[in-house]
Amino acid sequence: MRIGGATRVYALLGDPVAHSLSPLMHNAAFTALGIDAVYVPLRCDTGSVGTLMETLGRQGGGGNVTIPHKVAAAAVIDPGATRSTVYNTFWGRDGRLQGAETDSEGILAVLSRLDAPSGDWCLIGTGGSARAALAAAGRRGVGIAVRSRTPGRAAQFAEVAAKAGVPLREPASCRVVINCTPLGLSPDDPDPVSPAEVPAAELALDLVYRRGETAWVRAMRAAGRRAADGREVLVEQGALAFECWFPGRAAPREVMRAAVRTALD
Repeated sequence: MRIGGATRVYALLGDPVAHSLSPLMHNAAFTALGIDAVYVPLRCDTGSVGTLMETLGRQGGGGNVTIPHKVAAAAVIDPGATRSTVYNTFWGRDGRLQGAETDSEGILAVLSRLDAPSGDWCLIGTGGSARAALAAAGRRGVGIAVRSRTPGRAAQFAEVAAKAGVPLREPASCRVVINCTPLGLSPDDPDPVSPAEVPAAELALDLVYRRGETAWVRAMRAAGRRAADGREVLVEQGALAFECWFPGRAAPREVMRAAVRTALD
């Protein structure tokens, strides 16, 4: 990959970002299609998000926003955004910063491939990823339960769900459980929820990914549940982001998937 004055720069904005495979995945896609662009991880605080997004967009690039800045990104792209709005993808076009949320479509695509059972979802966490999962639940027409280590945040999230028209359920009745927290990035992290706390869950989807899968995925599988980590969600949301950046060009999903699989297997 040669980088010159015309190279467009795309970045992942978040904290942490060192673990992310998005740079590997997107740079593989750029190389495969001969696109003069580069994707880099940029660890940043919330106060820097707007400046970085605007700078990258003005130069014809863009990128993605991850934990914990997805809600903050919404205020940059749409100052009138509600509390339920999140963005994980941004780009510049015609002198304007534009954005999209591709996580929810990625979650729905992966759940469809996993033949997720009908029924309600238990969401672990209340941040930007949980709000994307909430949007996916709304499109799927299912109710949600919310689990959080902070009761106040759980109550606020429940209010957001109610305003979005998504029914609230009890965790024990949910048939799908989704980890929307960073728990699992470190091997010393506790499990987001135990199998006993979600007795009706048939399928567990961990939005976290790591080499050899997360401990939670292995624990849920050992308890007789079907379980998958977040690698396929990463690929699908990344492909959708790519297609936002380069309208009319199909993302090379198999190239992106192979890059991720090679890094994690």
